[in-house]
Amino acid sequence: MADNSFDIVSKIDQMELDNAFNQCDRELATRFDFKNTGTKIEKNGTKVIIESDTEERAKAALDVFKDKLVKRSVSLKHLDAGDPKLSGKTFLINCDFKEGISTENAKKIAFLLMDMPVPVEPIMTHSKLDVNPEHHSIKKVKNNKYSEQIYADMGKTHITGDLTDSGDGISQSTE
Repeated sequence: MADNSFDIVSKIDQMELDNAFNQCDRELATRFDFKNTGTKIEKNGTKVIIESDTEERAKAALDVFKDKLVKRSVSLKHLDAGDPKLSGKTFLINCDFKEGISTENAKKIAFLLMDMPVPVEPIMTHSKLDVNPEHHSIKKVKNNKYSEQIYADMGKTHITGDLTDSGDGISQSTE
């Protein structure tokens, strides 16, 4: 019988993040209430910096960015936005994006998986959780109410399953 497995991973779709950033940048440049306020947004890798002359405009720009992220289906659970800080004459908001599953969350998921009626073996590797079901198809595990509960608790978590015997072939992803 084929040895099926799947990974539980929490990661950001970088293309959607870039699209949300570009949409926010265009909106900040064209919206009337942001004209002549020195409000701008910059992106370096997975770090976003919002800069404005006033604290209120910086917070409003952050709200615009959050709206664009939600519209592009990027979970706000990934966003770690700081408070506006005065830097010279401008206010800066540093936004970092978190990826991966923390050790604490991985332990919670592992305990949930161990309580499933399907015997599984969860293994934490780096920032993902590998799950190897024993003698059951991947479809049963993915359609199980426990996996849906994990998906809801983790936000934008992707569940991928290898469909080949070797484990390096076709993979499916749910969002």
